[in-house]
Amino acid sequence: MAPYLETVKSFADVPVTDAGVDTLAFLEASQGVVGLFELLGSAAFTPVQVDLKGNIAKVRARYDADPTQSATLESLVENEKGQKKRTATEGLMWLLRGLSFTCKALQNAQANESAELSAAFTQAYEATLKQYHNFLVKGVFSVAMRACPYRQDFFTKLAADPAGGEPVPQVKLDEELDKWLAALDAIVTRMQTFYATGKHDKGF
Repeated sequence: MAPYLETVKSFADVPVTDAGVDTLAFLEASQGVVGLFELLGSAAFTPVQVDLKGNIAKVRARYDADPTQSATLESLVENEKGQKKRTATEGLMWLLRGLSFTCKALQNAQANESAELSAAFTQAYEATLKQYHNFLVKGVFSVAMRACPYRQDFFTKLAADPAGGEPVPQVKLDEELDKWLAALDAIVTRMQTFYATGKHDKGF
């Protein structure tokens, strides 16, 4: 076993070429974000995990149906354009929104070492997902924000080796997390631009 970030695929290892973002590698890295919410240790985050899992499944189903035309996220969206229901295109859009929220929350926490996670996540929610949610969903997220663990507890879990080995030193953890977040941020920004310029969804 190893500390959490060493057990999941980093977004820094997702191939991004002129052709686009590698679909399979991106989905594998996205699964790591689902597990990250488990480390937060609260049932209040279950709706967030369910949402992420559901959208990953929609994109994966499209890939499995036609791997050749879905090798990159961009080609997957382009090749679904002619379909009556663009399930994967919409699922990917919501997945990217959820990833953007998570990324911004952890970037906020990294940028301000005195900030508790509840403040970092609330700030990220207001900047990313809040505008797309109705009153009911906003309430669910409000509960989740308040259920964030103490900053120290979360980062201790992130650094810990579940098998009982030595925890990762804080400097190395920060380095790995910053690299993971920078790569995720770059992919989200790239795809937001792709959606906007291709008018794949006017609300993204």
